[in-house]
Amino acid sequence: MPPPGVCMNIINARHKKDGFGTVANPEKLFNQDFQMLKQYCIINRVRYIDDVFPPDRVSIGKDVLDPEDVTRVVWKRPPKIAPNPCFSVDGMSRFDFGQGIIGNCWFLASIGALTFQDHILQQVVPQDQDFDEQYCGLFHFRFWRFGRWVDVVIDDKLPTINDRLLFVHSKDPNEFWPALLEKAYAKVCGSYSDMIAGTPAEALVDFTGGVHICVQLSEPPPHLWEMMYRAGQSKSLMGCGTPKGETSANTVLPNGLVEGHAYAVTGVKQVMSGGQAVSLVRLWNPWGQGEWNGNWSDRSSLWQTVSRQDRELCLSVCDNGEFWMTLEDFCRFYSDLDICCLCPDFLDGSSSCHWKTSFYEGRWVAGTTAGGCMNNRESFWTNPQYRIRIEKLLDECSSKQGEKNMLVSLMQKPDKRNRRLVQNLHIGFSVFELTGQYAGHRGKFPASFFSSHAPVAQTKTYLNSREVMEFITLEPGEYLIVPSTFNPNETASFILTILSKSETHIHENSGGGHEHREGEQHTPSGEGGDDENKRTFFRQFSDKYEEVDAEQLQSLLNDNILKGNLKSGGFTIDACRSMVALMDTSITGKLNSEEFVRLWKKIVIYKDIFFLTDISQTGTLSLMELRNAIMASGKTISDEMLNLMALRYGSSSGVITLENFINLMLRFEYMNKIFRQLSDGTIMTLREQEWMYISMYT
Repeated sequence: MPPPGVCMNIINARHKKDGFGTVANPEKLFNQDFQMLKQYCIINRVRYIDDVFPPDRVSIGKDVLDPEDVTRVVWKRPPKIAPNPCFSVDGMSRFDFGQGIIGNCWFLASIGALTFQDHILQQVVPQDQDFDEQYCGLFHFRFWRFGRWVDVVIDDKLPTINDRLLFVHSKDPNEFWPALLEKAYAKVCGSYSDMIAGTPAEALVDFTGGVHICVQLSEPPPHLWEMMYRAGQSKSLMGCGTPKGETSANTVLPNGLVEGHAYAVTGVKQVMSGGQAVSLVRLWNPWGQGEWNGNWSDRSSLWQTVSRQDRELCLSVCDNGEFWMTLEDFCRFYSDLDICCLCPDFLDGSSSCHWKTSFYEGRWVAGTTAGGCMNNRESFWTNPQYRIRIEKLLDECSSKQGEKNMLVSLMQKPDKRNRRLVQNLHIGFSVFELTGQYAGHRGKFPASFFSSHAPVAQTKTYLNSREVMEFITLEPGEYLIVPSTFNPNETASFILTILSKSETHIHENSGGGHEHREGEQHTPSGEGGDDENKRTFFRQFSDKYEEVDAEQLQSLLNDNILKGNLKSGGFTIDACRSMVALMDTSITGKLNSEEFVRLWKKIVIYKDIFFLTDISQTGTLSLMELRNAIMASGKTISDEMLNLMALRYGSSSGVITLENFINLMLRFEYMNKIFRQLSDGTIMTLREQEWMYISMYT
């Protein structure tokens, strides 16, 4: 049986800290170990069949084939399709393959771009696999998926009809690396049909784990060609797309371009024509055919105006899907350009200023940390907050101090196995400057801060895309980055990536949940009388040894001390057993009078806090009020811990009852004390934090 969810998250965090999930040590998707599976197949002389992504109609998915065609599909291994199957023939090139019947041009265009960068290609496509004596029907590929590299194992059974591959196919019938790579990515997405429709940016990021930069070609930057040239020189991958037409069909226009279609950018070059410099962009259609027929196309007479050397270097008159056009036509007929790189050093053309990367994972949870955009003044502050201090640029970069010096990327993580079922939320972020008066502030910045401070930078608009990013200029100083969804109370996980030219220091700013802090002591109300009256009351219900067990405690609390205040049937027997375990310093399994009086006092304190922070006067706490109640108790809490508490102690309707709040606070208080004693200091270790999460959640 797999570990519980919260434990699994902790295990994953430890693995990441220990180097798991890196390109050199990728995680095994679905725990499928390529080497162990291969060894098993070789020893037992069997061909591998993947039970996670089996060769059946479920793996093809919906809306790809007509019902009658589905019955005609036969899954075959390459040796049954071609006489001399090879993984690759004479290397890997964009000209090796053409698109099949599925609408995944965005993915295939990205493969075309990938073939230009051998070191990245070899990360994605391990080269030590072929149809040799070690062949056992097993292959593997590697992709970056939302913060971690994963190794994806597949069998080599491919869907065919009449011995022809349904999806991507090589022009050389003996070559199979494109079809196997496509199958591995289909497994990651959930099925082949889950690959329908997308943008090159998605696959480019999954091939590199790098930074995605999107350029809107309707408003191109002034030095676009220079930027594209430097991107090509710095081993970046580039893709682009044409605007959609009136329908979703990929209509071929009179100029040869395809509406709503993805292309790979495969080169940029400047040539002299008629004494003037002309900036050209080379593009490739993943159909493997179909080209632009305007100026500078294969048969354009303009090629006769350039030098023979340029003509021989650039011109290839054949319908292979690749063509040249001017930068002006590129901006005119294409809607966006995606550049994906490991580091955006190429942006300013300087190799002396290297960008530093910081990477954070977070989560918006409805009711606790999902405050929505700044239109929601009362709840915006509850969003995750990240505090950042930016140092001055190095001397060699100081001349560029005023230029854009930071890239902020926000990516939302899917909550569904199948890509087509993922509903992206509208996401964005805002950046606020922290002036001197806030230097000493600790914990989350309250609503009053955001009411009086405008952001110094933010996303231009909230987009329902997988990722949004902005280049911004920030002077040295302290700032607060607040990622959010557009609407409040929308739950999702996210990855925040910050790249900066200068040295930066960043930490999650949710409230010092990893610090031990003694809060102010709250004085209980007069309810319950003094200690002696409490002891007298206790003796009326205790046994002959003046002790009470969990069942007696349950009766005391529900029928006497808190009678009339409880909303959901009172304390359960398990909750009372937990209280006994927390307060039973004599280790008898029961509470004596002193232990009971201490518990009573704490219950009265937490009851007072509960009703003080129940602003809505419903007799329950909303998850928003829960944060205020914990803060009113003098304690600080991280977003992560608050989310766990909401899940563990909240009802299905998203509220906290009085009995659950008391149980929660008692446990939280004693866990804090235990770990403070263990750490013998002021800051918890990572392991102590992990045990705190487990203790509060179980």
